Parts: sequence; C-alpha cells; structure tokens
Amino acid sequence: MTSLRLRPLSARSLVLSLLLGAHPAEIPVRTLVAVAEEHGVSGATLRVALSRMVGAGDLVTQDASYRLSDRLLVRQERQDRELDPTTRPWDGAWHQVVVTTGGREAGRRQELRRELLDARLAELREGVWLRPDNLTRPGWSAATRADTTTLLCHPEEDPSGLAARLWPLDAWQAQATRLLRALREASEPATRITVAAAAVRHLRTDPLLPDEVLPTDWAGPALRAAYADYRAELAGLLGSSAGRS
Repeated sequence: MTSLRLRPLSARSLVLSLLLGAHPAEIPVRTLVAVAEEHGVSGATLRVALSRMVGAGDLVTQDASYRLSDRLLVRQERQDRELDPTTRPWDGAWHQVVVTTGGREAGRRQELRRELLDARLAELREGVWLRPDNLTRPGWSAATRADTTTLLCHPEEDPSGLAARLWPLDAWQAQATRLLRALREASEPATRITVAAAAVRHLRTDPLLPDEVLPTDWAGPALRAAYADYRAELAGLLGSSAGRS
C-alpha cells in the first residue's frame, strides 16, 4: 500500500465516490453522515463539504437527500461505460484517425485531443492516431468529423510491438497489479475507498486492447472485477447505514 502513495480522500472526494458509485445517484444526508464517519470524516466536515458542493453545482439537495447534478450524472454515465466496456472480436484491422485541418484555436485543439483520447486512441505522431479496431466506433462531434479523416489500416509492423510503442503497457500493468493487491488486502474502510477511487482512475486509462496484442496476464479484467465487488460491498454498506438511520 505504501508504494502506491495514495492520499486519503477529502470529504468532497468521498461524497463523489459514494454518489458516482450509487444507482440511483441519490443518498439521504443521514446515510452520508453515517458512512462518512465510518470512513474517518466527521459529520461537521461532511456538512461543510456538502454545502460547498451544492453551491458549486455538483449536488442537488431535496427532501433531506443529496443527488448528483445533471452535469455529474453525465460523468457517472461515462464512468459506467468505461468500467463496463463493450469490445468485439478483433480481425487484425486498426482504426486510424488523421487530423486533416490546421490552424485551429488552442481550445479546439484540446477538445479534439480529449475526444480522441476518450475513444482510447493513441498518437503515433502529431495528427496521426491509432488503435486496434475492437471497440464500437465513437460518435464523433461535428467539429471532430470536420477536422479528421477516419480509415481502417493493417500495419505491417508486429501488432504487439506497435501497441507497446503507443501505450505504456508495462507501467499500466504494474500499477494495476499494485492496486489489485491493495484492494484485496486493505481492511480499513478509509483505505479501501481510497484504493477503489484510484482503481477507477486507473481503469479509465485502460487502452482496452485485444488479447492478441496485450502482455500475458493483463490485469485489467481482474482489477475491473475487483472494483465491481467493492462497489457491491459499498452498496450494502449504504443500505445498512440507511436502515440504521
């Protein structure tokens, strides 16, 4: 656990972790207070965080409960898709996106890059993005469709070697293995939710490559399953706390 160097969650991060993992994303305030105290956050500290989150537009409060704002419900939906991805059998083809327009403003360049990264593409060189064609094609924004050309290709290079050039697979695998071990070994609630939150962040960077190009014993599926188990455990904790409230 020490090798991970994870900071304990703040009260705000704790609330977000609880609500982003809850379906529906609404929890009574008494339950939030009870669960927060089990995770080492005092009721007073939690209430200050809740008030600030409502003011910032992160949460909506009604009938002594808090729920995610519409903006964060969109984030939850995206996170759910990332944690339960849909892949398809791979026939060896690669999805290639080439940026074909120049002179874009900095904000537009950032939006384009974020959209390509969200689609799990990696940049081979400036303006040329690739990945194995084993995921459902994203619905590009109109701006991205205008700025890019999409192709299918079959690189002559060994696909495993190309994947290793495009993604830091060894580093990802090492961190996933550490997180998986920590999640299995942690017993304190505050430690478990801290590791689980780190696991979510790490899984969001999983390139979701086909088995044919991945290192042996890729830890992505195991870490995803371990987090799903933790989320079920947390749902049980929220339910039992609600029953005691």
